[in-house]
Amino acid sequence: MRTMITVLAVTAWASVAPASGQVRDLREMNTDQIRALDRSRTAVIIPGGILEEHGPYLPSYTDGYVNERLARDLANAIVARPGWAVVMFPPIPLGSGGANEIGGKYGFPGTYAVRPATLRSVFMDLATEFGEQGFRWVFIVHGHGSPDHNRMLDQAGAFFHDSYGGQMVHLRGFMEAPDCCPAGRDMLSPAAAKADGFSVHADIMEHSRILYLRPDLVPPSIGQAPAQTARDFPHLVELARADGWPGYFGAPAYATPAIGAAHQQDRSRRMIALAIKILDGWDPGAEPRYGDAILKMAPAIGIERLRQHEGEVEARQRAWLASKGLQ
Repeated sequence: MRTMITVLAVTAWASVAPASGQVRDLREMNTDQIRALDRSRTAVIIPGGILEEHGPYLPSYTDGYVNERLARDLANAIVARPGWAVVMFPPIPLGSGGANEIGGKYGFPGTYAVRPATLRSVFMDLATEFGEQGFRWVFIVHGHGSPDHNRMLDQAGAFFHDSYGGQMVHLRGFMEAPDCCPAGRDMLSPAAAKADGFSVHADIMEHSRILYLRPDLVPPSIGQAPAQTARDFPHLVELARADGWPGYFGAPAYATPAIGAAHQQDRSRRMIALAIKILDGWDPGAEPRYGDAILKMAPAIGIERLRQHEGEVEARQRAWLASKGLQ
């Protein structure tokens, strides 16, 4: 079984090799090479991935592995268009709102998040750099479930559009490309679907994606993972608050690489279609966003409690700076 999974992983990684020399790594480019890029036909792709706990069976960079694969797929699709080039920005391992915060658990091993305002500032600063250098097309591939995480990336993109006239788009922030797309779920047995229940984090689908992409990081003990089955959002919060919560929801024991492949590939197709539509001139500014929609569940997920904690962190940092006479 492990041998078969490893073969699938090798196949997955091999399939993301750049389609042509038009996919460039920004880290390897010098000033003249960057200056020579045709801004009207160059897309910058910024992959990201929050370092976030996913329990005992997945790595903390789970979101990042998924997003990096999506970014590579997107790059290949763009350079397949005549005359287009892609510049890949280094992955940014920063994000806001680890799932452990759903249960009010802070300082949880595996989560190394930044405050939403910090995340927004990072991407607004990058928006300024790319805008001042004349770039017109920037795609952020940074899927993660926190509402404020998504809203901050959306706002950075809006700043770029309003300030420089181009498109800087958080692709995973649109409702037409949700994390809960059906591909792969139709492969679940009735027992697996029942055990997975209602989930927003580290469930069958997420474990399956990593079994597909990085099986070397998933321990064999996943087959004995006890289910954390929730009925709805309030019940999910109740599970997350309980002593001994393992850091995941759903039923990881039912995860398979085949389910992960179907789910990952469907997400890739959806995201690529959206990006190509934007490159062809569609303005997504008025489209509904995931972050705004999920924020309507604020009472259920305790968003005010999360924001209070973030405010306390900021106040503590500012107090230290003031005590040292620093600005």
